[in-house]
Amino acid sequence: MNMKSVRGLVPLFGLVGVTLLVAACGRGADDKSDKTSGKAATAVAELGSDPSLVKAGDNLGPIVKLGVVEKVPLSETLRVAGQVDFDEQRVARIGATVTGRVTELVAVLGQQVKVGDTLAVLNSTELGAAQLAYMKARAQAQLHRRNVERAQQLLAADVIGSAELQRRESELSISLAEQRAAADQLRVLGVSTQALERLTQDGKINSISPVVATLSGTVVERPVTQGQVVQPSDVIFTVADLSRVWVEAEVPEQQAASVRSGQNISVEIPSLGRSLTAKLIYIADTVNPVSRTVLVRSEVDNRDRSLKPAMLATVLIEGPPTERVVVPDAAVVRENNKDYLFVEVGPNTYRLTELVLGQSVGGKRPVIRGVTEGTRIVVDGAFHLNNERKRKELE
Repeated sequence: MNMKSVRGLVPLFGLVGVTLLVAACGRGADDKSDKTSGKAATAVAELGSDPSLVKAGDNLGPIVKLGVVEKVPLSETLRVAGQVDFDEQRVARIGATVTGRVTELVAVLGQQVKVGDTLAVLNSTELGAAQLAYMKARAQAQLHRRNVERAQQLLAADVIGSAELQRRESELSISLAEQRAAADQLRVLGVSTQALERLTQDGKINSISPVVATLSGTVVERPVTQGQVVQPSDVIFTVADLSRVWVEAEVPEQQAASVRSGQNISVEIPSLGRSLTAKLIYIADTVNPVSRTVLVRSEVDNRDRSLKPAMLATVLIEGPPTERVVVPDAAVVRENNKDYLFVEVGPNTYRLTELVLGQSVGGKRPVIRGVTEGTRIVVDGAFHLNNERKRKELE
């Protein structure tokens, strides 16, 4: 080949090379574009195939608000069933002091009474017999006193010896002791000092015995009827001061260690729709072997008489604060009897995550398992985000 032919081929080869280079560059750009498109397609495919993932569109942007899972001091509240009861220090169960028949019932249920008020009247042969025994002992003592006085005069006149005087003095001492014993028996049977003095003065036996109130309050029980024979062991009336009542509850022994005397608690009365503040005044020192619970008692003011003994109550006892991982109530989505929340996995992209939570305390739920401190989650708008997820899943 001559030089002229070679010089003619050089431009041709250069043109071919430029053409091949341009073609190669075009293929590289196409390959890069194909890879980018593939990644985007993979992400879209993943978002579409995973039902737990959801992307917040422009319509949800202003609604969804993010926050982080925090660890804060949290006091868990123990809820236990309880009931209203009498304050046993303000209850009097009143019975008869003698065996007798009820001749009159003065007090009725619900009546307000004061100390000393007559509640019922009894007719008692036992009381009459005790008064008669007292009068006999008193007469015997008076007789022996006169015998001693006469013996003293006879001894002074040297008619009798000192032994006779001593015998009569001994008889007087015995009769005085019997008189005192008879008087004490009347006091045991409910005879007042004034009534005993009247009996001593006029000597009239009275077998009528009143049943009187020993506490100011309300008559809440009267398990007796007119004409009924009662004994000292029988309860005829129950009088209670209802201006203050107890609320008692049974705390499981596992939680009893977190309860302390003097602690403020809340008491809910469902029948009244009221919530009260009370203070624990007593914690039992023993465990009920049947229910495995510990009795706790609180004191509640009841001057308006709205609380009735035996009313059902719910006692809320706040435990000591401990550091707990918590999430807001608004962040929790309830579905299929399980708790979920949305965890951020990318820009405007969230994953529905199952977790186990404790009871709500002050608008926060303690986390038992599922998320850790510092995780970014949706704290507001979770409900709308979950509806969007369901709509995408249906599509």
